[in-house]
Amino acid sequence: MISTDEYKKIIEELLDELPAEFFRELTGGVVVSDALVIPDYAKENELFTMGQYQVSYGIRQIKLFKGSFDRVYPHADAGQAREILRGTLRHEFRHHLESIGGIHNSSSLEAEDEREKQAYLSRHEE
Repeated sequence: MISTDEYKKIIEELLDELPAEFFRELTGGVVVSDALVIPDYAKENELFTMGQYQVSYGIRQIKLFKGSFDRVYPHADAGQAREILRGTLRHEFRHHLESIGGIHNSSSLEAEDEREKQAYLSRHEE
């Protein structure tokens, strides 16, 4: 398991890879939380939220959840963590860019995430 300091260092390096335009209107920045986050719709606590894009009271923020990362990838080394976190960050930045661009249609990541959620729920119907 990578340390919190190493996790944060990797994130800082990954953020440096991104163009400045990506951070436009991201007023709350990118925050690391130690939380283990389980979506409320998860059956038997088998899903974990790795990152989340939030807009609250006009503040736009990306949160990354180290507790979830540690649960899902307890044996990840720094190189593996970097690739996983790169994907998570880019996913959340796509939410951000689509949000500030007003993209809320069937091809948006928001819609794609909802389709995946519904597919998951339909597989777990009782």
